[in-house]
Amino acid sequence: MLANINDDRATSADVLRGWVSDARARTLGLVADLDGERLIGPRLPTVNPLLWEIGHAAWFQERWVWQHAAGRKPISSAGPRLFDSIGIEHDVRWDLPLPSREQTVRYLEQVRDAVLELLDRGEPDEQMVYFVKLSVFHEDMHTEAFTYTRQTLGYPAPAMDAAEPINRQPPEGDVASDVEFAGGTGQLGATRDASFVFDNEKWAHPVHVPPFRLASTTVTEDQFAEFVDDGGYRRQELWSDDGWQWRTSAEATHPVYWRREGGWLRRHFDQWLPIDPRLPVIHVNWFEADAYCRWAGRRLPTEAEWEAAAAGMTGERHYPWGGASPSPTLANLDWQALGPVAAAAHPGGDAPGGCRQMIGNVWEWTTTTFRPFPGFTADPYKEYSQPCFGECKVLRGGCWATRSRLIRNTWRNFYRPDRRDVFAGFRTCPVDDT
Repeated sequence: MLANINDDRATSADVLRGWVSDARARTLGLVADLDGERLIGPRLPTVNPLLWEIGHAAWFQERWVWQHAAGRKPISSAGPRLFDSIGIEHDVRWDLPLPSREQTVRYLEQVRDAVLELLDRGEPDEQMVYFVKLSVFHEDMHTEAFTYTRQTLGYPAPAMDAAEPINRQPPEGDVASDVEFAGGTGQLGATRDASFVFDNEKWAHPVHVPPFRLASTTVTEDQFAEFVDDGGYRRQELWSDDGWQWRTSAEATHPVYWRREGGWLRRHFDQWLPIDPRLPVIHVNWFEADAYCRWAGRRLPTEAEWEAAAAGMTGERHYPWGGASPSPTLANLDWQALGPVAAAAHPGGDAPGGCRQMIGNVWEWTTTTFRPFPGFTADPYKEYSQPCFGECKVLRGGCWATRSRLIRNTWRNFYRPDRRDVFAGFRTCPVDDT
């Protein structure tokens, strides 16, 4: 789709209708081959029952668009009792009297059609635009979660066309290097003229960024394998106190989806593949990334450094490459490769300094703890950011399963530092830049 989160055209009924239909089609497509027990799955702290989660995506849209923005009566009176993520504790979701797959799909279709009917009545007002966007972007985040749930549970890769092979060879001669940045006083956060932002991006404010260097590409699988093979998971001096506590309690000795059979293999959904020196390491948590950095004599960038490298010190770029919407030639997004591509691929999406794939492929951990920006006030969906302040680390840039209409340089993702089920990797800075 041509319009994106930064585009003023995304206020039109035509674009919003397309987004609502597309998001719902992606939700249904990601679970089309699943039924019975595979839609419920085991009780794990990092995933939801897929049957519950797709119902939740529809209920969220009904709650905020149909009921709140349009003032209509509920489509499903059972919605809050079954699908409210705030009122229903995570561990309880496996025990709910959920409707059948067929009933849940029908509910998703009913909510979609009701919202489309609202948009068919003419150009929406500002409130309707905001809440339709909120519901679409919320669903976009969940479709990414549906994808990593399939990975967590070892289900087959989702059935969709891939635009390019996963292991696409990068251009000849591309070698990772450190890019120098002069630093200075810059802007961190979204500007007030942005067409839509989440509350944790508000608002752009001045930050001082000392001179720094940042790796042009993310850490690759073979680089991380060197850390593993050098006893990185056994050497306590490489880990923070919290990281070592996590490592010992999790009994982690290598990345979660790796195993050794002669050489290292990595599980990609239900297939075991040899690790590839061209591909970024993925499914490592913040503690693992931090330990690797100590081993390598490096460090994770701050989110201010990351944003300065991607957007410029004054935040003048929506994307590392400029203002053009993401496309398959610029970034690996929208499931186009059904997995990460080579860390040195997509040179057309380089930031001016030369950092590659700062948008797409893998989320990138930063060293920054997720906290509110100055003057923070919660948006109507108050539970989006506030519960995670102080507990999570900031990630930037999106991954191969992130929607291109959603991501941009200022978008702040956040996960607890022990999460390694998500599509996250990292890039590093030399320690002498601190």
